[in-house]
Amino acid sequence: MGIDVTEWDTKGVLAAVERFPWALASPGSRHRPDGEFLDVALSPVRADEHDGYAESLVEFVEGHRARLEELLRAYGPGSKPAAHGRYALVGRPETLVILERMETTPFLLRSRWTREVETVFLDDLELVWGPGIRLSR
Repeated sequence: MGIDVTEWDTKGVLAAVERFPWALASPGSRHRPDGEFLDVALSPVRADEHDGYAESLVEFVEGHRARLEELLRAYGPGSKPAAHGRYALVGRPETLVILERMETTPFLLRSRWTREVETVFLDDLELVWGPGIRLSR
């Protein structure tokens, strides 16, 4: 069972978030996994949001700059928590999509996520991001 987002230009979304090097770890220092979460992260984006989603994502990232910088500094590659193997998604481009969806459609994101990938990755992000609605146990 996979989530199909092929009809949508996901490369354009990824290109939009990669414009923010201050929110991303350098490719050589990123943790595993490599890109396997983008489709799951994008699956809660409704069809009527597709056309303007890259712009909405840019607004989200720009609006949360300080928070994202702190997240990367505190939990990204090279941090003490990351040295223990946690927070593998912090600093990855697709994480900006995950965080935006965590704020926008948390229940749908959690539902799709639990069907597709290990919840520990989402749980870790939710813990350190502190969204308005906490969905994990």
